[in-house]
Amino acid sequence: MTKSLLFIPDISGFTKFIQTTEVTHSQHVIAELLEVLIAANTQDLRLAEIEGDALFLYKEGEIPSQEKLLAQIETMFTDFYSHLKLLEKNRVCPCNACASAPNLQLKIVAHCGDLQFIEVQGNRKPFGQQVIEAHRLLKNSVESENYALISKELASHIELPIYYWSKLYRFKEGKDTYDGKEVEYIFSVIDQGHLTINEFSKGEKLTFDKPPQLAFEKKVSTSAMTLMEYITNYSYRHQWVKGVDKFEYNENEVTRLGTEHVCVINGKHFNFVTVTKDVKSGQFVYGEMTTSPPPVDEVYQFYILTPVSDDSCILEIQAYWTARSWLKKIMIALVAKRIFKKNIEAALHGLAQFASENPNVEA
Repeated sequence: MTKSLLFIPDISGFTKFIQTTEVTHSQHVIAELLEVLIAANTQDLRLAEIEGDALFLYKEGEIPSQEKLLAQIETMFTDFYSHLKLLEKNRVCPCNACASAPNLQLKIVAHCGDLQFIEVQGNRKPFGQQVIEAHRLLKNSVESENYALISKELASHIELPIYYWSKLYRFKEGKDTYDGKEVEYIFSVIDQGHLTINEFSKGEKLTFDKPPQLAFEKKVSTSAMTLMEYITNYSYRHQWVKGVDKFEYNENEVTRLGTEHVCVINGKHFNFVTVTKDVKSGQFVYGEMTTSPPPVDEVYQFYILTPVSDDSCILEIQAYWTARSWLKKIMIALVAKRIFKKNIEAALHGLAQFASENPNVEA
């Protein structure tokens, strides 16, 4: 029987991350990272199962060459840490889950052997001793949470030297005993500094050389953290923004700089993108920009939250807009400014009321 590859990327620090941070946002972060790892599959590996914080992948009846396997491992590490860097640089949410996500790490275990399969409700899954061994290799004595581990059996099959050395890899020998059986492997701690992080679109931080055209503030009887969740989590928008038919957005993504959402009003689509600007120390800020509503060219709206106590904060909404032609400026002065003022006041009142009636939320 031709040997098969067993391949398990596992997110290190998952249990602590889930147990000590906000549930919904931690789930979104882990889901995004698992999707990144799945998308980084360059060797046509099949996904047998998502195991909470890990992916169980395999390639039946075939094992990639040494070069392809090491390249596959490097790609997954690169894409994983590139996404963590994106989450760090474009973060707007102040919650502990979003703040601590960059501390997550990755370990990858690769093994090989003869596979058997079982079928459960139409799903064909690898089964047998080699599957057990691959998972047991995750419970090893490597003193790191950020490494690639290859069983001696697999290393021998692909002719990977025990002390293979490259810019990224520094393999060493290791062994552990499972149920009385000694299993040998080689492993390399991965230095993130040796990865070439993928480029990503950095969110826009804006500066303005004039005060906002409109600004309103109100004391709200809920914590700044909770209020920030109501503002940045678009699933709450219909609770405090009236007159919108629906909001379209990615439900599986934590809002960050560059995130887009769409307001549909009377069949018309208004596109928004998340931006930010500098505020005073201790304040939270969320901003969004649109080029959709005439007669303006751009509208920027910022929600600035100043904590007052554990259960209250000051909410300020600021609006800026630009209009390049004199005709547009006249139209804004005659009509649009009154509409903007009415809409902002309604949003301020609706948000304050909703937050006061729902003072607790789990991000």
